[in-house]
Amino acid sequence: MDCAIRCRGLVKTYAGKPPVEALRGLDLEVPAGECFGLLGPNGAGKTTTVEIFEGLLPPTAGEVEVLGRSWRRDAAALRERIGVSLQETRLAERLTVLETVELFGSFFHSRRPAAEVVAEVGLAEKSGSWVVNLSGGQRQRLAVACALVGAPELLFLDEPTTGLDPQARRQLWDIVRALRRRGGTILLTTHYMDEAERLCDRVAVVDHGKIIALGSPAELIASLGGDHVVEFAVPADENDGARGPALDVAALETLPSVRRVRFEAGGYQLSAAEPHLAIPAVLAAVEAAGHSLSRLTTRHASLEDVFVHLTGRRLRDE
Repeated sequence: MDCAIRCRGLVKTYAGKPPVEALRGLDLEVPAGECFGLLGPNGAGKTTTVEIFEGLLPPTAGEVEVLGRSWRRDAAALRERIGVSLQETRLAERLTVLETVELFGSFFHSRRPAAEVVAEVGLAEKSGSWVVNLSGGQRQRLAVACALVGAPELLFLDEPTTGLDPQARRQLWDIVRALRRRGGTILLTTHYMDEAERLCDRVAVVDHGKIIALGSPAELIASLGGDHVVEFAVPADENDGARGPALDVAALETLPSVRRVRFEAGGYQLSAAEPHLAIPAVLAAVEAAGHSLSRLTTRHASLEDVFVHLTGRRLRDE
């Protein structure tokens, strides 16, 4: 099997007046052994896509294959081979951590030792604690342990690090990397761009029910046309940004090395290939327009910049 997930012409329409088209002919392939990220703003169709892949929702139209099988014909066999960690998991509060993982392990013919999985997610010291006494981050790690105990070939992680402290977050990253080294496949949804950049071999950006960008994080960042972002502001914009930019955005786009300009929240973002050429030109343009700088920073371009460019909004915007 060289493809863990394959879908063609995937459509999902929810009944209503008018009907809601959550997915509009989505095509996607996820090779086996890949960590694949699915990114999208709220309402883009991301959750619907994942729930169809997990067998929780039937598609309205289109074809879906998971691990070379169909949910219509092979649902029981598929459930033995996948692990699912939902964005929010309700667990029995009067079971201990170890009992909870053992319970989930009992659903699989082939499973890993519960104590081993509990230790892997950093909950060994909490093995005998009731679920009701766990913090939000600990419950999140327990949900991931329940997804891992069946030794899945394909792991679905929906916002797995939400609510985790930085140390626990990186611990979960190590778990994902270890599963991938063992040949497993991971489908990850996340609101953290650094997480997608660090973990994912490829990512797809979904908006309005279709994939609008697909590639490795490096490829998508390179598509911006510049490796660096120059961010700056002038007092006139910060004091009254609602009236529009004080500087001519079209003129800024003609500056040396500048590939793209965006005005947002009282400031400017320039995508530039060579910041040592762009910054002096920006300073000269600001001075020529009769303004002064109130702030200026430079950084490397990121997936967040790609996302904003493609969708016009940030991933965590409501």
